[in-house]
Amino acid sequence: MAERKTIRKWWWEWNFDELEQWLNEMSMQGWALCDVGFCKFTFERCEPGEYIIRLEMRENCDEYISFVEETGAEYIGRAVQWIYFRRKSELGQFELLSDIDSQIEHLGRLAKMTFAIGVMNLAISVMNSINPSFVRSLAWINALCGALMMYATGRVKGRMDALEKERLLREN
Repeated sequence: MAERKTIRKWWWEWNFDELEQWLNEMSMQGWALCDVGFCKFTFERCEPGEYIIRLEMRENCDEYISFVEETGAEYIGRAVQWIYFRRKSELGQFELLSDIDSQIEHLGRLAKMTFAIGVMNLAISVMNSINPSFVRSLAWINALCGALMMYATGRVKGRMDALEKERLLREN
């Protein structure tokens, strides 16, 4: 049986590219991602740099997974709405978000999700703060979560705006 190790790692969704970079650095050190969970990553020993790891936020889409697998990639798993793939480096470049439009679309999905979670948390916070039987200090937890998700939405929208400008420059 292959040597394995599990690492629990928190990451901010708006920094998904940093997580992807870390997963690929682990591959370069001889640890290939083989299973995922919520902030949980399981690796197995491999040849250093044997795999390229990619992740993308998508709703459950079996057709998309099959499409990516046709490129020689292996579906690793899903954590919430994030799907993870790995592909042998010897097969060449491996990108899920290979053009500006797909990157903008991906960031749009991420922005919608963070905005929805933010609005829900802010609404719960307001409802809990006006409920006389509720411990008001707990309403602040939802308010902080809502504010954090709104911050995340702003960060993602900023990245989208930068890509929109880059697309305009390339078109001209």
